[in-house]
Amino acid sequence: MAILTISRQVASFGDEICEAVAKKMNYRFFCRHDIEKRIVELGLPREMLKKFDEKKPGFFASLSNERDEYLDYLQTAILELASSENCILIGRGASIILKDIPNHISCRFITEDSIRIARLKNEFNFDDKAAKKRITESDTNRFGFHKSFFNCDINDSSLFHFVFNAGLLDIDTISEMICVGINKIVTPQKEEEGKKLIEEMLLEQRIVNLLVLEHKLDINFLRAKVFIESANKKTIVLHGIAEDESAVNCAISIITGKFTGYKVKSEISVAQNYKAYKQ
Repeated sequence: MAILTISRQVASFGDEICEAVAKKMNYRFFCRHDIEKRIVELGLPREMLKKFDEKKPGFFASLSNERDEYLDYLQTAILELASSENCILIGRGASIILKDIPNHISCRFITEDSIRIARLKNEFNFDDKAAKKRITESDTNRFGFHKSFFNCDINDSSLFHFVFNAGLLDIDTISEMICVGINKIVTPQKEEEGKKLIEEMLLEQRIVNLLVLEHKLDINFLRAKVFIESANKKTIVLHGIAEDESAVNCAISIITGKFTGYKVKSEISVAQNYKAYKQ
C-alpha cells in the first residue's frame, strides 16, 4: 500500500518504532544493514561505503567522482527496495530520494538532548561526556550528509509528512499514529501512480549506471529522464556535461542498442577543457 521512510536523531528509538509499524502493518522493514548490504551487492566497494555512507564527506572527497558513484549506487538501492512496496526504509536520504512518490509517507523522529543522553548512557554505559560527543558527531554527520548529497537541511520539518517527539510519545503511540496516517493518506490511485513512477525512476537510474559505472563514460552529472506517452511513443533524454562529442555519441549508441523501442535524445552540454576546472 505505501512506502514509509524514516529520518531520525540518534537515540530517538528509530529502529524500535519501525519494527512496531512493520508488525502492525505487515510491512517489511529495511534497516541500515539491509541498505548497506544492497549497496555493496550492486558493486560499490565497502571501503568507499565507509567513506560516504551517512557521513559528511571531506572537502576533497566531496569533489571526487567517488562521491557521484556512491550516490548512484545509493539511489539504485533505495529505488529497488522501494519497488517491493509495503516497506519501511530508514536513513540514507530515502525520504529525499522518494519525495515525489505519491504513495510515500515520510516521518522524522526527534528527542530532547537530555533524554538522548540518558538513553545512550543506559544502552552503552556512556558517561555524560561520551554521550554528548556521540550526539554531536551523529547530528553533524547526518546534517552534512544531507547537505552534501541532497542540498537540504535534514532538520527542516517541512521535508516530512510527520515529525514525532519520541521523548514525549512512546513507541506504541507513535507507531499507531503512523499506521492511521498511512491508511488515511495512501489511496489505491496513489499506490498505482507511485508504482509507475518508481519503475520510471529505477529505469532512469539504471541508464545512468550503465553509462557511467559499467561503460565508464566521462560524462559529469549524468542524469536520464524517461517519458512514456504510449507503448509506441517512449523517449529517453540524457542530461550532463561532457568534454567532447565522442562521449555523447557513445552514450546515445549504447542506449539505443540496449533500450529498443525508445527514442534517445541528448541534452548533454559539451564543454571543452571542463576537466581543467575539476580538482
